[in-house]
Amino acid sequence: MRDPISRQRLKSIVGGSIGNLVEWYDWYAYSAFAIYFSVSFFPEGDQTAQLLKTAGIFALGFIMRPIGGWLFGSVSDRLGRKYAMTMSVILMSFGSLLIAIIPSYDTIGIFAPVLLLIARLLQGLSVGGEYGVSATYLSEVATREHRGFYSSFQYVTLVGGQILALGVQLILQLFILTDDELREWGWRIPFAIGGGLSLIAFYIRSSLQETEAFLHVPPSIRSRRNPVADLLKHPKAIMTVVGLTLGGTLAFYTYTTYMQKFLVNSVGLPIRDATLLSFLSLIVFALMQPLFGSLSDRIGRKPLLIGFGILATLLTVPILTLLPSLETEWQIFLVMVAALVIVSGYTSINAIVKAELFPTSIRTLGVGLPYAITVAIFGGSAEYIALWFKDIGKEEYFFYYVSGCTLISLVLYVFMADTKGKSRMETDTSTADKAV
Repeated sequence: MRDPISRQRLKSIVGGSIGNLVEWYDWYAYSAFAIYFSVSFFPEGDQTAQLLKTAGIFALGFIMRPIGGWLFGSVSDRLGRKYAMTMSVILMSFGSLLIAIIPSYDTIGIFAPVLLLIARLLQGLSVGGEYGVSATYLSEVATREHRGFYSSFQYVTLVGGQILALGVQLILQLFILTDDELREWGWRIPFAIGGGLSLIAFYIRSSLQETEAFLHVPPSIRSRRNPVADLLKHPKAIMTVVGLTLGGTLAFYTYTTYMQKFLVNSVGLPIRDATLLSFLSLIVFALMQPLFGSLSDRIGRKPLLIGFGILATLLTVPILTLLPSLETEWQIFLVMVAALVIVSGYTSINAIVKAELFPTSIRTLGVGLPYAITVAIFGGSAEYIALWFKDIGKEEYFFYYVSGCTLISLVLYVFMADTKGKSRMETDTSTADKAV
């Protein structure tokens, strides 16, 4: 009996992770190719101004993430993790395909950026739900002794989506299209690919089994009409998610999504070199997640979070100040990897920590909604704020902003309980849900 159970768990983890990878590929393709398509939607201004406007739409896409966290979190806690995951990936497919076919500003004028905004809002709605649902699903299908390890694959595939987006970009840059062709029409290719991959992910997810934890929740509990009111009965857990996410998400988006533009716009690297360095560093970053997740199963979640908080607070300003002064790409790569090692103390375990804070009946909503609100405010605005500070000649202010936010999170890490030892996932379902 042991082998079939193990194979089924592996299938669930692989299936949930692949869908997560496709969703995040679609999300990150926008950021990876913004440097090419910004002129198609905002033809006036210099490169920084065009990127600033494109980053504005990137940030607006984050506004939909709390709505997605609420919508898909409620659906997941009522109808099941599997159902919510399949619906979110279909919505992402539609948003990506829409971006792929939008005419440029020269063709339809102001309607071009308007349609881009609509597509991005749909993607934001989808990915806002994806985080909470996939984090809950992976946490619930994992064994108790290895939850940190298995749940870390959420960020393996989350980062993997960004790696895939950059990989497609590198292939187009190096082997298929010229820079002019990429700016004219080639940037549409990754979004068409993303739309097709989302349909494949839908098929994979439709064959997954529901988690036992969800099936053990009585139907009378699932059908409650006001899940948000139930969630608000856990204010300490909600504020823990907010504080946990604040510094971590800002550091993550700074060293991943924004880094490629920072290397071009501030360090002065050619686009292709910046893409290659980002691609290689993210591969190392993805490989680190299971290692840190497994470490948390041994020593607890809290030591990793505190280590991240201390190092990110102290070293963010020196790292971002140092990068433009480095002479070789090899030196730049090593510093980028060092920064991502620090961030791994947060990314590898943040999903399981949040899942361990809530009872089963509101777990997806509890993980997804406060996280999405925090990410919308701080993660979604990171790139815009960084570019704005650069535009006014005060780029270093952004470095201190990131450091200050991680300091706030560090305070929470110090005083929070270690969820590995006090997990709501260990509480009997009926007992936990009665407490809601």
